[in-house]
Amino acid sequence: MYCVWLISQQIQQFEDVKFEAASLLSELYCQENSVDAAKPLLRKAIQISQQTPYWHCRLLFQLAQLHTLEKDLVSACDLLGVGAEYARVVGSEYTRALFLLSKGMLLLMERKLQEVHPLLTLCGQIVENWQGNPIQKESLRVFFLVLQVTHYLDAGQVKSVKPCLKQLQQCIQTISTLHDDEILPSNPADLFHWLPKEHMCVLVYLVTVMHSMQAGYLEKAQKYTDKALMQLEKLKMLDCSPILSSFQVILLEHIIMCRLVTGHKATALQEISQVCQLCQQSPRLFSNHAAQLHTLLGLYCVSVNCMDNAEAQFTTALRLTNHQELWAFIVTNLASVYIREGNRHQELYSLLERINPDHSFPVSSHCLRAAAFYVRGLFSFFQGRYNEAKRFLRETLKMSNAEDLNRLTACSLVLLGHIFYVLGNHRESNNMVVPAMQLASKIPDMSVQLWSSALLRDLNKACGNAMDAHEAAQMHQNFSQQLLQDHIEACSLPEHNLITWTDGPPPVQFQAQNGPNTSLASLL
Repeated sequence: MYCVWLISQQIQQFEDVKFEAASLLSELYCQENSVDAAKPLLRKAIQISQQTPYWHCRLLFQLAQLHTLEKDLVSACDLLGVGAEYARVVGSEYTRALFLLSKGMLLLMERKLQEVHPLLTLCGQIVENWQGNPIQKESLRVFFLVLQVTHYLDAGQVKSVKPCLKQLQQCIQTISTLHDDEILPSNPADLFHWLPKEHMCVLVYLVTVMHSMQAGYLEKAQKYTDKALMQLEKLKMLDCSPILSSFQVILLEHIIMCRLVTGHKATALQEISQVCQLCQQSPRLFSNHAAQLHTLLGLYCVSVNCMDNAEAQFTTALRLTNHQELWAFIVTNLASVYIREGNRHQELYSLLERINPDHSFPVSSHCLRAAAFYVRGLFSFFQGRYNEAKRFLRETLKMSNAEDLNRLTACSLVLLGHIFYVLGNHRESNNMVVPAMQLASKIPDMSVQLWSSALLRDLNKACGNAMDAHEAAQMHQNFSQQLLQDHIEACSLPEHNLITWTDGPPPVQFQAQNGPNTSLASLL
């Protein structure tokens, strides 16, 4: 009997070596960009590994990942579905949940929301019912909650996501107190983990930053970005996993937008340069983030009043993306550029028709639809159609208040205040501008504070409130000086020349500018 057991062990070891060889060889093919050679190898290994649960599941995950990298999400989802059913048959509810959650992640990427909802409901039931290693159980719960949170954030539902985000933050705190259990699972199909808990911690910081950015809690976004980047630096000294660089780039993308809002353009530009450097080190990273990088440069160009460059950057970003939400975000910002230029009516009408929030808005994002109403209101204001502008802006306010979109609320209030001031309704203007200033100070949004202080100055002058007018004028002067100083510093940096880059990989080095563009017209 012992001899039979020994022979079976040796056969199993041979099987393990065979499948590990197939796995490693396919990785080598991928590193050499020979994906077409890797796929049939993995398919053959999957076909003959059905009696070896660990390797069968691992090879299915590997082939699904390969299809995902090729952006063939349909094939990847099919494989993950096969894996989930296989895991169920061999009695591994844990790995079944991993397969289903991975499939849910890809369905979210494909925006197949009708398929996502029942899948996530099933996953939630499996995760809650599974009794096993506490760290594995909590990691499944983190995976599940991350998908829920990102789903809400993609939909622009900043207020609705708060309960899920709170659960996620509590869950990662629980994981950090648990010790790794060295006891191996009895089912070989359970020998997987989603992410190391240190990586999960960074991921939770990241989704918290995403939420804070959308909600307009920019100081909180800064706080969690600093924590996440500090932890990333420590991890990257010991771990060269590509996912860490992806986390770093996404964190920087969000904090750059925060810097532009809070009036720190020079720092934002240096961080854009840092993203460029990270993308230079990884062609795949650049491929995945090129559109976002040009979008950030477009936002920077708007902040320093380089509108021609902003248009070129946004147009480049549109060419590079097929992500619907990013496309709508870029088009909304490009429309605001055309509005401010004042002489691009044909292009502007074409864009506004494509993001018409009253009819068939192209994405499901609550936040982006509210922003589209704001852009419509801004255009109507510049056209002198004040009643129409008020209708659009009130719709923005209704939507932004429903989901705590603080920055959109502040922008809408100050623009409504400006409209009432132009119409001579000073009391109503004051009722809009004062809360706009309070909210902008809380964010803090330097441009809205500059705009609000200018309106308060003019309002108080018109009402004969000399002391209040003087105080508002002083505030306006202080904001102007801060923004001007930052503007000059940013435009003087050699990285400012990035605004002319619209093709190919990021430039390796930058030439110093001859002189800064110091116009602040775009801020008033």
